[in-house]
Amino acid sequence: MNITALAIPEVKLITPRKFGDDRGFFLESYNARAFADAGLPIEWQQDNHSRSVKGVLRGLHYQLQNPQGKLVRVARGRVLDVAVDIRRSSPSFGRWVSAELSDENGAMLYVPPGFAHGFVVLSDLADFCYKCTTLWHQASDRSLSYADPALAIDWRLDELDGPPQLAAKDAAAPLLADAETFQ
Repeated sequence: MNITALAIPEVKLITPRKFGDDRGFFLESYNARAFADAGLPIEWQQDNHSRSVKGVLRGLHYQLQNPQGKLVRVARGRVLDVAVDIRRSSPSFGRWVSAELSDENGAMLYVPPGFAHGFVVLSDLADFCYKCTTLWHQASDRSLSYADPALAIDWRLDELDGPPQLAAKDAAAPLLADAETFQ
């Protein structure tokens, strides 16, 4: 398992070793020792699985209370996964990083607490799986606008067949300048 820091070093790209032959493949998606050695969480409180069609954009989501760290991966399909630092005291506040995650590359992303997280589906269908360090807390659930010009996130929307499909809460999400964030 290869664990590397992205441009915002708290966000880690995790690439497991994939062993394949004509029968299929095997990969280890989680190893407590490797995660602990890299300073990543080894205890998870919740596992989630979402299925989305091409063009669905989910996010950018975060929780103010009980902030979640997330270990995200794609079991089927291909997505662009994005993490935005929304910790006002951080030198990387308002910066974002992204990685393409797919069933083909097997890559995963660790998004720590204090970040807004989202993804857009680039394949016809995607099964997106993620572990969370804390339970979902509806009262503190927030969204940040994916289209905030101050963030200027390259969502690779030119790869879609039209505008992204959003949930109502994501379509109405505030810009970073107006959002509740972490200190």
